[in-house]
Amino acid sequence: TLQIDPGVVSHIDSCLGCRACETACPSGVEYANILEDFRSRIESDGHRPGIQKFARKQLLDMLTQPKRMALALKLGRFAGPKDNLPSFVAEALTGKKGLKVPVPATPKKLEVGRLDDVTEAIGERKHTVVVLQGCVMRLMFHPTNLATVRVLQHAGCRVLAPAQSGCCGALHLHTGFHADALTRARAFVDSLEGIQYDALVVNSAGCGSTLKEYGDLLADEPSYAERAIALAAKVKDICEWLVEIDAPTPTIPFPAKVAYHDACHLAHGQKITAQPRALLAAVPGLELVDLPESDTCCGSAGVYNLTQPEMAGRLLERKMDFIQATGASIVATGNPGCLAWIEQGAKQRGLSISIKHPVEILSAAYGEPRT
Repeated sequence: TLQIDPGVVSHIDSCLGCRACETACPSGVEYANILEDFRSRIESDGHRPGIQKFARKQLLDMLTQPKRMALALKLGRFAGPKDNLPSFVAEALTGKKGLKVPVPATPKKLEVGRLDDVTEAIGERKHTVVVLQGCVMRLMFHPTNLATVRVLQHAGCRVLAPAQSGCCGALHLHTGFHADALTRARAFVDSLEGIQYDALVVNSAGCGSTLKEYGDLLADEPSYAERAIALAAKVKDICEWLVEIDAPTPTIPFPAKVAYHDACHLAHGQKITAQPRALLAAVPGLELVDLPESDTCCGSAGVYNLTQPEMAGRLLERKMDFIQATGASIVATGNPGCLAWIEQGAKQRGLSISIKHPVEILSAAYGEPRT
């Protein structure tokens, strides 16, 4: 077993966790499991300075509690620099002095959204689905959640959004806080107990990837293993589900040049690349343009842009170069981290480019109000 020392910690920290290595590996090695195991050992065995571990844990807990996150962002706007984390927070997270850590783009209005418990299908009901409201999604991208529900309605789905369903544990799992991830995973499985549904629809790539792996995550827990496997089997990314059920083709023109960016945990974690493009290409008036290196990470990678800001910034610059060269007016992508980070990149360059989840475009093309 590899012994963990400061050099190993540095290498593990610098890994994006984007899982592109899994896509490239001819032997099908599941590198994500290896990475998560090492990150868990780093955090649990005391290989990180106490202040840094504390800061990272507080960051994750804040990001997965929407009300707490809203308060933190509001206080940050009032008391600190608008575009960067306060210096003492940046130093605690990164372990480096004088490092600027840009804050991803956030909406002007910071209110925690809440979907209706039940939303009926438009026309004939063909399916009943549960939607994951998420943590970051509820605060920063509630309009995307609303668009998700509207698109599902048009596809003949009765939509359930159980109030008791909270965090899925993805951020904690990917960052090395394994015990916290397990606690959240157990609670999430319990929250859906007794609910009858055909699919658990997710519009956040990182969450969807983790939920699909619940069977492995909870395999050693007798009271959860079977239920976790059953839940994981029903998890569908929103684009994956719409293609699977042959959702109606939108009829309202959406005249725009759109470039699609593959979120890492969607392309490499869930192997979903064709479905979002097929849905977008079918929208009347929409021109889907090729984005070079579309499946290369934008640098967001969960909280990577806050803990490794230098590399995250370099990746964002490269991504923005390619986006700008396409001439697209809209970038579509299926993960909140990518949405916020690419929007930050457009803001830094002064570009009039909108960053949208594919469901926002589909919702408008079904005739719903634009977000």
